[in-house]
Amino acid sequence: MPDSDMKRRTFLGLLGASLAARRSLAQAPPRNPAIDALYDRSIVIDALAFGREWDEVEYDAIERSGYTGIQTTLPSNNFQVAARALAEWNRRIRDNPDKLVHATRAAHIEQAKADGKMAVIFGFQNATMLEGALENLDPLYDLGTRCIQLTYNAQNRLGSGCTERVDGGLSDFGVAVVERMNELGIIVDLSHCGRRTSMDGIEASSSPAAFTHTFCEALYNDHPRAKTDEQIRALSDKGGVTGIVALGYMVGPDPDTSIEDYVDHIVHAVNVGGIEHVGICTDYAIRGMKSWATRENWYEPRLRMFKPSYRVRWPPFIEGLDEPERFLNVAHALDRRGVSEADIAKILGGNWVRYFRDIFGG
Repeated sequence: MPDSDMKRRTFLGLLGASLAARRSLAQAPPRNPAIDALYDRSIVIDALAFGREWDEVEYDAIERSGYTGIQTTLPSNNFQVAARALAEWNRRIRDNPDKLVHATRAAHIEQAKADGKMAVIFGFQNATMLEGALENLDPLYDLGTRCIQLTYNAQNRLGSGCTERVDGGLSDFGVAVVERMNELGIIVDLSHCGRRTSMDGIEASSSPAAFTHTFCEALYNDHPRAKTDEQIRALSDKGGVTGIVALGYMVGPDPDTSIEDYVDHIVHAVNVGGIEHVGICTDYAIRGMKSWATRENWYEPRLRMFKPSYRVRWPPFIEGLDEPERFLNVAHALDRRGVSEADIAKILGGNWVRYFRDIFGG
């Protein structure tokens, strides 16, 4: 039996607790002091996060979160908008040298951990800012871009998004963009891509691609943003990482979706793709959502923005994941499942650092 298969089966065996037992633990979860210490010394990376506003509340949330790094999302309406957003982020980091570090290499994240700062990777959730011109990739890279999602939900010039009526896969231009991203050292993010476009992206990319923020279709059927076991396995086989998103309406279809359901997605992704290929993310502000999101300013606009297949639900947050200490809570939940400290550290951020080193260099 291959070593990778053995690791997956061993992990599955460790996590074979019954649903009833896990629900009981969730009601009054024990806290292992060793996990607090593990969390303090671990690199913790949220593969898609942002600030509601970059004010004292957000910076306090960073302190509470224990985050070492985030990949953040910038507006991609067009090239000019994207360039301004990159310049604004570079300015924010210059103005806060005691808090923030611009990460363009894996070593920047490791140094941020040593210095007690948070590293920020600049990324986009759509490639529309390329405006159909391959040559626009180079100046975006020079301004610090290190992650580009090929498509959002709809069709663009590269390929099909996950809610597009027909998924035609990557276009010739999409393939050319992927090849140049590989040459430069930019993450090929396939999180919102349609199924065929996702598989085309994995195959076309000579460097490992990533799902920075997604979840498992096997646990939440027929949601367009979920990834199948086939996709997760194909991504892992080429060295990529799947980040499990913490938005409540993506973790599960029920209003009582819990942190244990979130951990179920982590467990499933590990069992399918291997312990070296799964990470964590939120897809919302570091401070969380409960303090500011309302039906009027968050839920109702999304009913207009997204197709019904997205199944947007109110409220969108999960108890234990909305607070900045969310991933410490996840570490304790993994510990209760019998996951080793070494594997918890990989999930918290070790896998992302390895992946970033593969893409950006040390």
